[in-house]
Amino acid sequence: MRNRVWRSSSHHPTLGLGILVAGLALIAGAALWLALNGNTGIRYSADHTDTAPMWHRWIPALAGLVLIRLLPPKTTPAGAVPARGGLHLQAVLLLVSATLFAAGLWLSGGGEPAHTLLKFILLLAVPALLFLLSGRDSADRSQIHERPAAWRHYGPIAPVTAWLALTYTGPLAVPSSDYAASVDLVTLVLTIVVVFSVNSLLEEVFYRRWLQTRWEHIIGRWPAIILTSLLWAAWHVGIQGTGHLPTDLSSAIVNQGVQGLFLGYLWSRYRLMWPILVVHGAMNAAPILLGML
Repeated sequence: MRNRVWRSSSHHPTLGLGILVAGLALIAGAALWLALNGNTGIRYSADHTDTAPMWHRWIPALAGLVLIRLLPPKTTPAGAVPARGGLHLQAVLLLVSATLFAAGLWLSGGGEPAHTLLKFILLLAVPALLFLLSGRDSADRSQIHERPAAWRHYGPIAPVTAWLALTYTGPLAVPSSDYAASVDLVTLVLTIVVVFSVNSLLEEVFYRRWLQTRWEHIIGRWPAIILTSLLWAAWHVGIQGTGHLPTDLSSAIVNQGVQGLFLGYLWSRYRLMWPILVVHGAMNAAPILLGML
């Protein structure tokens, strides 16, 4: 019999169902809004204003989702432990921090140093202080972490490889960047390392490992994945927006929001950092590296 881990249950099923329905409706509504207004070409980078058809971003993510579902994680679950108040407090305050980050970045115009400062304060310093003050007892740790099974380390290879292939090769490929040709090697390497650390690593730790994991326990797996994906998408309005909020928000939802579903499901099924870091890192670095070929 397949073991059912704690994240499959929910302490607030009605809330979870409401978030699930509202989130799916928001994604569908955003796509419909863009289609009706002829804005199906969405920005896929903050470094330029080039666009790609929104369905080009969907197909790799949907293919990855299907493969994740077809490849069971073979996870050995941690023992189910009753929820502690600290876990709920952390979940709510992390949610507030994510919301403030998206709103603050949009209000500040999305430029530097506001982007980096807000990210370090709200996505790193605030959670660190929160964990320090609220404590992380053995019950909380057992709810957040699971004992890894050996097969689980290899399961993500197929969906990650499929996502990479569909995103960066063939007719759906994201165009390469000429950034590498405009800078020296040292600058290029430093840029890739800094971008990976500040964006890929910090964001995945905050949104998936910290925020999503806690909300999975409260409202269930898919409501938590959708909630986290929409919050992760929302902050991109601040750096990729054109000034028309409905269109900018819709573009973020159908782009980063859908990519977030893939990232969130990868994390929820396998509880490994390397797959989500590879995917997120590729989003930022692959166009630059492919431009060198």
